[in-house]
Amino acid sequence: MATTTAIPDAKLYKWASPDGEFRRQVSSFRDTVSKTGRFQPEAGRYHLYISHACPWAHRTHLVRNLKGLEHVIGLSVVDYLMTPEGWHFSTPEETPGCIPDDVNNAKYIKEIYFKANAEYSGRFTVPVLWDKKEQTIVNNESSEIIRMLNFEFNDFWIYDQINNGVYKSGFATTQEAYEKNVEILFEGLDRVELRLKESDPSGFRYPFVTTIVRFDPVYHGHFKCNKKTISHDYPYLLKWLRRVSQISKVKETINLEHIKKHY
Repeated sequence: MATTTAIPDAKLYKWASPDGEFRRQVSSFRDTVSKTGRFQPEAGRYHLYISHACPWAHRTHLVRNLKGLEHVIGLSVVDYLMTPEGWHFSTPEETPGCIPDDVNNAKYIKEIYFKANAEYSGRFTVPVLWDKKEQTIVNNESSEIIRMLNFEFNDFWIYDQINNGVYKSGFATTQEAYEKNVEILFEGLDRVELRLKESDPSGFRYPFVTTIVRFDPVYHGHFKCNKKTISHDYPYLLKWLRRVSQISKVKETINLEHIKKHY
């Protein structure tokens, strides 16, 4: 059997424990973004630090973009090159794909950690979810950041892509703007349909009803959002709408006659 002699100074081996085994460090910052906690979901409040080279950071970036949160959560990308000081920031001119830190103006990720905790003594890893309001790290555990992005910011992408998306489509004054916004709108509806098919529908807020109940009778024709209809192309969304619309406190607020005659 072949044997391997570890090279103590090799960059990759620096992540190993003294016995030679790789053991992932337990993340030090484990707070949570939630509507009832200290860190509440707000547009423009949070900033995500990642590396394109790191698979753990990559998946947080992936979820941020798939959820349509680019306008809600900022992004900085470190250089792929690991220096003796750890992850560092470069300009796009120096290293294409990098995005400098315009929040804390840091040169190294370690500065972010020390700003959050001057006594920090762990590794300086990515991803990092930073709170600009509290000036601290919320979380540096990728799986927990993913969960927060996936569930705690739903109101933002639904509003931008769907609630407001029908207006951005209907009131577009150029063909280019119309086509772009219609595409974004139906991407959002497709995403909701998939989520309803695969998971518990209770995560979708009641204000979402106001757009969906108007979609076929109003937005499809008057706002030119006519690629698909809820009634024929989104069976899970239609089922959700019918169920929610029968809740007495919701039902008493819906007047389709007024809605149709207004437009």
